[in-house]
Amino acid sequence: MPELPEVETTVRGVRPVVAGRQIRAVVVRERRLRWPVSRGLNRTLKGKHVTSVARRAKYILLNFSHGSVMIHLGMSGRLRVVPADTPLVKHDHVDFVLDSGKVLRFHDPRRFGSILWVSQDFTNSPLIKNLGPEPFDEALTGATLYRLSRGRKTRIKQFIMDGRIIVGVGNIYASEALFRAGIRPGRAAGRVTLPRFEQLLDAIRQVLSEAIKAGGTTLRDYSRVTGEPGYFEQSLDVYERAGSPCVNCAVLIRRKVIGQRASYYCPSCQN
Repeated sequence: MPELPEVETTVRGVRPVVAGRQIRAVVVRERRLRWPVSRGLNRTLKGKHVTSVARRAKYILLNFSHGSVMIHLGMSGRLRVVPADTPLVKHDHVDFVLDSGKVLRFHDPRRFGSILWVSQDFTNSPLIKNLGPEPFDEALTGATLYRLSRGRKTRIKQFIMDGRIIVGVGNIYASEALFRAGIRPGRAAGRVTLPRFEQLLDAIRQVLSEAIKAGGTTLRDYSRVTGEPGYFEQSLDVYERAGSPCVNCAVLIRRKVIGQRASYYCPSCQN
């Protein structure tokens, strides 16, 4: 599943090509995604200009003067910018035809993604309004996470993956950040000290920044807007490395299921 670095990489690839362009047409070939594609998109957007392209959590936002298109990539979704005459392939579900002669094309084999129109401020959408802060929000501190964790028996990995606490820390990057911070993923969040939360937030930001710079992580379905893979997979220290020696101490990496998700950690470096 594309996580925050993959979504941010997509936004950065789409923005210079799409922002400021006029929508000539919206072609919907398949409405049956996670939620049905909003009806009337062609009528709503034809002739309108994209004022900006942004991201909130894992949502890609095509903003207009009268509302926003909220795009979620789901499990296998991908946005590509291609020439308008590019032949269609299976699972090319939606095209945003631009006045530049190019098309922003949404491709999603598993159909767990979504394309929704919101006519009001997107921050009031039920899908967004209850989300926590972005990882790079300057107002977010280790003390904030420490305060929210008090009394919680929830495991720390689940805690930082909770979008109501902090957005964008998906399974891959949670494992990597906890490794860098030296915290075992199964530890109760309420037992993590303030200094360790400060270390953990620094590690989350470092891991996400490096992943964005590398263009994301290609493990299964993800690739960039250009079709190229993301390269952060080459920098993973623990994720999907069970049975391999730790890069720090050579003890074998272990795998444990936490919250129905595979978690990877070093039993020596993390406690």
